[in-house]
Amino acid sequence: MLHKNTVKSILIDILYAIAAGIVVGTAYFFFQNSNGFAPGGVGGLATITHHLLGNRVSWSILMVAFNLPIFVLVSAFINKRLGFMLIIYMLVQSFVTDLYEMIGFKPYCLVNNGADFNVIFACIATGVVSGFGFSMMLKHFGASGGTYGISALLKKAKPDMNIAYVSFIMDASVVCIAFFVYGMKVTPVLCTLMNLFIANVIVDHGLSGIKNGYKFEIVTDKPKELAEELMTHLKHGVTEIRAHGMYSDTDKYMLVCIINKRQLGEMMKILKRYPNTFASFEKVNEVFGNFKRKV
Repeated sequence: MLHKNTVKSILIDILYAIAAGIVVGTAYFFFQNSNGFAPGGVGGLATITHHLLGNRVSWSILMVAFNLPIFVLVSAFINKRLGFMLIIYMLVQSFVTDLYEMIGFKPYCLVNNGADFNVIFACIATGVVSGFGFSMMLKHFGASGGTYGISALLKKAKPDMNIAYVSFIMDASVVCIAFFVYGMKVTPVLCTLMNLFIANVIVDHGLSGIKNGYKFEIVTDKPKELAEELMTHLKHGVTEIRAHGMYSDTDKYMLVCIINKRQLGEMMKILKRYPNTFASFEKVNEVFGNFKRKV
């Protein structure tokens, strides 16, 4: 019998997979499927096949046909739970496009027909929206689609194989095929490349976290005064560490403080009031817990 916490964890995973599937499916239906370019990876191959068949076979059916065998193998040989979540994600992603069509929603290209630059806007929108969905899957499951499944299976079969290029090869193949499939035109290739780039940028930002800031390490001979000013004005806690200056051969203190990125200017103003202070800072991609001072 499953433990209560295990059931809760599985339900959370299912909700994440459903939410990510809805986001990616929305991007594909409104901005990608009917605008003459393909996304990367296995989804791109399904989209190209859909175009080659003259739209006679539903895109959602092709997505299931291309991805389901991969995810079943992932479930059998890599991780049963992960494979199951990827299947849910893919089915929801495919079902959403059919649902929008049944409701009567129209894709972006049909609503805004007539302008050549609409495909550029559609390409950007696809990258932004789908990239957000991919980042949800990657952050929660460490996987976002068929390309991951192929990479994981290859790694399982040949542990010594360098699979870093699998994603690149898949995406490059889609870009090359798109040139021939979409009438040997440059625009579909550029749109595919732009879509891949934007989606990867959004994924990178999504994985780096939204609760980010800057970590300051401050060496000073006035730790009490500076720490009190930082805590009073910036409302963040400060950690004091004893340090020894090797050049001056004197004991000093190092203060560690993490602030929001919007407080960077205010931090600099405070530090300038302490002329014998040395400080360095670095970007922190994610902050866990409450790093604000409790008042």
